[in-house]
Parts: sequence; structure tokens; C-alpha cells
Amino acid sequence: MMGAMDRSSVDWRGYIPAMVTPFTRDGELDRDGFSELLEWLVGEGMHGIVVAGSSGEWFSLAPDERIDLFRMAAKHIAGRIPVIGCCNAISPRESLAYARAAEEARLDGIIVAPPPYSRPNEREIVAFYRSIAERVRLPLSLYNWPRGTGIDMAPELIAQLAEIDTVVAIKNSTSSLAAFVRTFFTLGDRLRIFGFGADELSMTLLVHHGGDGTIGGGGALGRDHPDYFNHLWAGDLEAARACGERDRRFFEFSMNPDFSPKFASAQAVMKAALNVRGLPGGYPRPPYLPLDDEEHEKVVVFMTELGLVPTPT
Repeated sequence: MMGAMDRSSVDWRGYIPAMVTPFTRDGELDRDGFSELLEWLVGEGMHGIVVAGSSGEWFSLAPDERIDLFRMAAKHIAGRIPVIGCCNAISPRESLAYARAAEEARLDGIIVAPPPYSRPNEREIVAFYRSIAERVRLPLSLYNWPRGTGIDMAPELIAQLAEIDTVVAIKNSTSSLAAFVRTFFTLGDRLRIFGFGADELSMTLLVHHGGDGTIGGGGALGRDHPDYFNHLWAGDLEAARACGERDRRFFEFSMNPDFSPKFASAQAVMKAALNVRGLPGGYPRPPYLPLDDEEHEKVVVFMTELGLVPTPT
């Protein structure tokens, strides 16, 4: 059996979008659109991708569809950038099955949140992650997503989870800035920490204290997202701020500070933003609905303001 892993076991950093899963108007999986989006994300310079995450509507995917997405992504990306499979599920048995499928598909890693709805306690959360790590040897990113799970994992719990052999990273979407910063400074030497914004504090932590990056939603702004980090790493703070400001505007356009949606589901907005760029964002699946005419017009106006809507030739 392989030895324990840590942050040095993977090269994950920068902007890693949780890509959308394109569906047709009738709710079918658009496999050609998925491949086209994969290629576009690579071409826009993304530093990795997450497949079938929250932005990818994992909760609306049938098991065979999610496994199919893992396989297609691994085959299409072919090692060009890291591919991380999201293994979120209501039951631990399902999460483990997806983790095994990700390993069989030869993904670069997995990301998984504690089971939503059931709200396990801390001892149960540790047991949940251990049970996956004992059976699947892929590098594992924790996912702290209080809005989706009802659990905000405390820094002390995250420290316990960091002891698990395969845990190498965390997407820490806590609303507590204090908890985020404390986790970063106590565990950043062992885990890759994702969840930084484009604010001055985030820039300071990224530039001067070795912050890793962001696992974001959708990647609808294209290369603005990865270029924020590329410019930071190159020492061009003004260029980084310009990209970060566009990213921040998109977040504030579509989301409230607590990550709740402003006027429609984040997934429907991301897909509409990709669609108006001429990309196959597709449609959401129920329970989410496509944007109505008024909502869609908001997206068109916003993306036009950013210069991202192609002009007719």
C-alpha cells in the first residue's frame, strides 16, 4: 500500500472550475457539448477541472451518467490538466462507489463533501472520510460546503481529517473568514487550500503566504479566472486585480455574500452565461429551471458589459 500523501503529492493550484454539465432542453446529457466545453476550458488556460461537482448538478445525474462523465473527461483531457471527480452523494455507500469509479477512470483525484441532509457529527465525518481513504488511493480533497451540507467543518475537525492518508486538499467554502484563515495558517503546510477570492486579503495570502487557489463555479468568464492567478504568480498585481475584479463582478451579479442565488440558481446562470458566449452551457435539470426571459436578458446585458458576447458578423 502507498504511504501517506500530503499537499506535495499533487500539483493542484490556481483556478480549477467545477464545470457545468450540459443537458439538452429535454433533459438528456449532451455528451458532445460536454467534450466541447472540456476543450474550451483547456484552451482558456484552466489549471484543472472538477467534473460532476455542485456546478455540474451531481444531484441530478444518474449514477451511470456521472461515471460516464468521469471516463469522458479522463479520455478527452488525456493528462493535459488535472481532472478531479466529485463524489458527493446522500449515502456514504454511493460516495465510495463514485470514488472507485474515479479511480478506475484514472482521474487525478476526487473531491467529496460530508453526506448532505443527514448532518453527521464530527466522529461520523472522520469515519466517513476514512472509509473512502481505506478503499480508494486517489488523492482526496475535502469539501466544506455549509450551504449544501448543513455542516461547517471547524478548523479542529479539518486538522483531524488532514491526518487521513489520502487527504491532500480542501475546498473551504465556509462563510467564516476567521475559520478560513485559521485553517490556512495551521494546515497550509500539509493541505492545498482552495477558496481564495480576489480581495486584497486573499491576494496577500496567495502572494506572500503560499495560498493555493480556488475551485470555482463554471468558469464562464474563461481565461479571466486562471489569469488572475497567473498574474499574481508573475508579480503583476495590477493585471491580477483587473481579472479579479471581473470575477468579483460576476459573483456579485449572480450570488449573495452567503452564496445564496440572487435571482436564479447559480447553475442556470452559469449555463446561460456560457450559452450567450456561443458555448454549449445547455440547460439545467429539475429541480432547477432555465432562466425566464427577464432573467436571461440580465445575463445578456451583464456579459455584454464584460465584452464576452460575440458580435454578429
